[in-house]
Amino acid sequence: MTTRTANQAYVLDKDHGPAFWNVDILWVVLADGNATGQQYSLMWELCPRGSGPAPHYHDQDEQFYVINGQITYLAGGQTMVATAGSLVYIPRGTVHGFRVDSDTAEILNSYTPAGFERSILELAEPAPARTLPPMGRPMIHNRATVMALFVEVGMHNVSMPDPLRQAVGATDPR
Repeated sequence: MTTRTANQAYVLDKDHGPAFWNVDILWVVLADGNATGQQYSLMWELCPRGSGPAPHYHDQDEQFYVINGQITYLAGGQTMVATAGSLVYIPRGTVHGFRVDSDTAEILNSYTPAGFERSILELAEPAPARTLPPMGRPMIHNRATVMALFVEVGMHNVSMPDPLRQAVGATDPR
């Protein structure tokens, strides 16, 4: 990735931004903390059916804009369905997760302030192609390394049942 500094204008599209494979998702980093004075980050994601994180929370506000597809979000104990054209806002500290319900979904995922994008830039595998990764790829870093960076970037896993995955299991034998 070309290093950008804060207060420098630029244009970057999803076909030219740095691309990564992580947790069955193709991620393209469009804006990182270095480019925004740590104020904001933005990633474009291509997600397969069933993908999405288990319940967790961030020290940042998180925003999702669904470009296409359908995604079920769990946030603060509330279940919400978002489709193309939907904005989902998750305030910092809110326990949340999501599940892609369509074959694929394209989303813009942003954080204010920046920080979480480091988990992609530092832990994900550079994508050899701008396609979904093969399903079930192993993590390329050990769990201790991943968890240490999560603490640094303000991501906190939560020990609780994942109702979005339980609901899938009840109707879909994946």
